Amino acid sequence: MSKPESVGLSAARLDTLNQFIKARYIDSGKIPGALILIARRGEIAHLATIGAADVERKKPLREDTVFRVYSMSKPITSVAFMMLVEQGLVALDDPVHRFIPEWKNLGVYAGGFMETFRTSRPERPMQIIDLLRHTSGLTYGFQQVSNVDAAYRKLHVGERPSEATLDDMIRQLSDLPLEFSPGTAWNYSLSTDVLGYLVGKISGDSFDDFVRQRIFKPLKMVDSGFHVRGGSESRLAACYTATASGGMMLTDDAAASAYLKPPRLFSGGGGMVSTAADYLRFCLMLRNGGTLDGAQILSPKTIQLMTRNHLPDGKDLPALSRSLFSEVTYNGVGFGLGFAITLDTVKTMLPGTAGDYFWGGAASTYFWIDPAEDLITIFMTQLLPSAAYPIRRELRTLVYSAFTESEQHRKK
Repeated sequence: MSKPESVGLSAARLDTLNQFIKARYIDSGKIPGALILIARRGEIAHLATIGAADVERKKPLREDTVFRVYSMSKPITSVAFMMLVEQGLVALDDPVHRFIPEWKNLGVYAGGFMETFRTSRPERPMQIIDLLRHTSGLTYGFQQVSNVDAAYRKLHVGERPSEATLDDMIRQLSDLPLEFSPGTAWNYSLSTDVLGYLVGKISGDSFDDFVRQRIFKPLKMVDSGFHVRGGSESRLAACYTATASGGMMLTDDAAASAYLKPPRLFSGGGGMVSTAADYLRFCLMLRNGGTLDGAQILSPKTIQLMTRNHLPDGKDLPALSRSLFSEVTYNGVGFGLGFAITLDTVKTMLPGTAGDYFWGGAASTYFWIDPAEDLITIFMTQLLPSAAYPIRRELRTLVYSAFTESEQHRKK
């Protein structure tokens, strides 16, 4: 690990970051614990573990603690899919029904309830790019906005605890209308889970095998997968939910968690576990243009393509979003192929750089990569929902406040 000063960071201010998280969130009982990892210029400059991985068992959070990363699975799945694009097996403008024929006649919601849905024809068919950028017209049951997501809730579409598989999920979605005509709006959704299904269908391998053999194994992400690997069960953190009183309650006991065994539905949108060290290797691969330690996952040009704003007409999320909830605040933010993209730091009212990209998970995990500043930050904890506290915004402010030099000035 490098000294912070050697990569343009202040050790004293990074200690202030630790103390802020400890005092405001851990000592107050709002979150169980936190791991903060900051890498700059390819070197870890700050790594702090604070608080507990399991409050009830008084187990301290450690560097090798295994976390449910939930929607931080989405960038991994998106990378897996883009590997198939690079092989020429699929194109971004392909209609999804090329691979899911039963979706050819999907309609757009026009009224009614689950048993009596009325639909209209979409303006155009759903394309692959719509799945990558969440403009597909699909939704999540937890959005609680429309009769369509109410149907998702009733049918438990895409939910891990159910006995359904990815094939079952696709069949369920075949019978439900889209929220809107593809490409006309943005809605946080099961789109990435559909990508996971397509990875398996197009590659000929099961989705979980593809990710394990083509991403986790070459990147040496030994603790990442859709369940905790054998022998590491004791390293899984407990997961908590915020209470109305400002405390937390146990939601998923680490000793009895569903994540201790393989699921029936391999959710590319939210089903993975990982460690900070593993997720750093994934981020370093992205930072390096698709390659890490001799293992090439994608080309630099594909990474560049994925980390640009792909929303129609170059719009930002406030102009297109219909989501009640997602893992991102909207102002000044666009969306690429698997990541949110900072477009305007004045509108976000946060430090950072136009072009940095990021995402988070439901249990308040978060990462971002700032290519211009050669910065990677990973934050791990286990508290649902991620919107309970403004930790991500505070983290950005405190990390950038620790800069003693910017790459822009250093290179002049």
